[in-house]
Amino acid sequence: MLKRHLSVANVLSVVALFVALSGVAVAAGQLGVGVVKSKNIANQAVTNSKIKTQAVTSGKIKNNGVVTADLANGSVRGAKIANGGIGSGKLAKEAVLNSNIAKKAVTENKLGAEAVTTGKLANEAVTSAKISTSTWNQLVKNVTYVTETSGPLSEGEKTLVAKCPAGKEAIGGGVRVTGANKDVVPTESAPEFDSSGARFGWSASARDLETVGGSWTLLTYAVCAEL
Repeated sequence: MLKRHLSVANVLSVVALFVALSGVAVAAGQLGVGVVKSKNIANQAVTNSKIKTQAVTSGKIKNNGVVTADLANGSVRGAKIANGGIGSGKLAKEAVLNSNIAKKAVTENKLGAEAVTTGKLANEAVTSAKISTSTWNQLVKNVTYVTETSGPLSEGEKTLVAKCPAGKEAIGGGVRVTGANKDVVPTESAPEFDSSGARFGWSASARDLETVGGSWTLLTYAVCAEL
């Protein structure tokens, strides 16, 4: 049966209980620096919503801590890359594709001296559209050789013209005499011109200085090309 009046012991025990409870509450609300250790934090306890904006700085990121799997597509842009930050050793083979290069991003001053070698050019990579008109007009293209030969007849003089295919002009030529004695000599070896001044072929002539000589053959050839 409960007594009608509290004893001194009862009062003191109740007061002690409240003091102890209030001390725990104060400790929980006013934690000192370094009180909470990593072992006191449960796995997965710190979520994105618990991290203050810009709270994680570069000094808080472990070296090599951010790997490619942690980067969103398109997250690393040109403005985020320091000048000279990407060296050739950082580029994987075939890593730089045309689709990844902005228009006019690689200018002449970005290329080292002799950086683009023949080994860096794909076959058929340099087309006529990439060559200036003045340079293109100076090139010799699609060279062909045309030869004309006379029969081995005994004639006092022979002339032959080796004509170039359509669309080509003679850029050189020559003459040769075969099966002849020492009295047959070439007398002409020169380009042939049409009315427009184009060299359409190569002309050659030879003459037998003897009144009666043996049979001989005249050969003329033209070196033709697109100009």
